[in-house]
Amino acid sequence: MAAGGWYITGRKKDLIIVGGKNIYPQDVERLAGEVKGVHPGRVVAFGVYNETIGTEEVVVVAEVDDQVPLERQRIGDEIRQRVTRGSDIALRYVHIVGRSWLLKTSSGKIARLANRDKYIQETR
Repeated sequence: MAAGGWYITGRKKDLIIVGGKNIYPQDVERLAGEVKGVHPGRVVAFGVYNETIGTEEVVVVAEVDDQVPLERQRIGDEIRQRVTRGSDIALRYVHIVGRSWLLKTSSGKIARLANRDKYIQETR
């Protein structure tokens, strides 16, 4: 809501549902993108269904330049803390990747579903 009006900012199919709570990936991406060391606009958030707990879990993938493992760990920890403090979820999964890992659409936007599939392929 802004200036007394409602504005739709996301698409229903991008919605992540965690334990009955609706999570908008754009909100999570904005919080993660505020962390020093993360490339601006090079963050994606999506849900991955966990059969054991019966709900989706939120995953954040963020591009960084730093190849130093301790710095990547710091960035991942800070993303986790910032998202957990700034939203209704406790973020567990942060995947730090190098430049050009994230896939984009032909119009230059981050391809959320394609990146989700790529993440699952690489980590499962």
